[in-house]
Amino acid sequence: PVEKQAIVWLHKRYPDFGPTLAHEKLTETHHLELSVETVRRLMIREGLWKPHHAKKLVIHPLRDRRARLGELVQIDGSPYDWFEGRAPACTLLVWIDDATGRLMELWFAKAETTFSYFEATEHYLLHYGKPRALYSDKLSVFRVNLPNALSGTGTTQFTRAMYQLDIEVICANSPQAKGRVERVNQTLQDRLVKEMRLRGISGMTQGNAYLPEFITDFNARFAVGARDPHDAHRPLRPQDDLARILTVQEIRVLSKNLTLNYNKVIYQIQTARPTYALRRAEVIVRENRHGEIAIEYKSKALPYTIYHQQLRQAEVVPSKQ
Repeated sequence: PVEKQAIVWLHKRYPDFGPTLAHEKLTETHHLELSVETVRRLMIREGLWKPHHAKKLVIHPLRDRRARLGELVQIDGSPYDWFEGRAPACTLLVWIDDATGRLMELWFAKAETTFSYFEATEHYLLHYGKPRALYSDKLSVFRVNLPNALSGTGTTQFTRAMYQLDIEVICANSPQAKGRVERVNQTLQDRLVKEMRLRGISGMTQGNAYLPEFITDFNARFAVGARDPHDAHRPLRPQDDLARILTVQEIRVLSKNLTLNYNKVIYQIQTARPTYALRRAEVIVRENRHGEIAIEYKSKALPYTIYHQQLRQAEVVPSKQ
């Protein structure tokens, strides 16, 4: 009778689940006492699961896990149809601790952009503090990939922000080098997708609200203990002003008329001081993820008005956006 009940539920609710995840649901939701192997056998017999052939073994050099939580955190973005057509495809930003395999942060965003990573980073820092290092791929968010660049600082906006927070950014040379986050992406595309389907979640807002519950359950099942129990995260300092640091920052030189051009908009500085004091002065333009602009001179905000907004021709947009 137990196996018959299991078969009914497998066909009704879990036809595309893997045996391990299906076993968890049958045990925890329907209280059916079956082993994973029994569930696998039933699914094979019912045509719901095909045994996987062993893959050709490819040997990669092993790298020991870091010793402490927060010593190295792997980050990546996973573009996927997370809501199975119930909402547009989007990207899941994933943060996983190297020492423990704990999911630290998940966040749905439209694409892998500097601003989406800034938003997820702010959540992480407010929750855990500052990790020692982040381990990423060579996406242009993390690394300047244009050879022989003739302008700029040589670092990306994200890397500059992490440097200001005293967080090292390390770029992996291959997907295999950051295998932990690559493997968890595959697991999430299976487990997270099905959990959201069971809950009827149909969009990024609902998905982001559910993610903390999913992270807690995932870590209870799969996270391991660190070799060293001490937490390597560091608290935010009073000078770590995230609202200023986690912005896109560019240097501009004011004209004789105290104007500057940023993102095809001309800004006119308004000041009561003599205008000659600011002519040819270097200022910093800061843009946050909401599109709000601040212009600073020697760390003090300058009032401004928009003098002219240029018409934009059709632009070429990166595929990820």
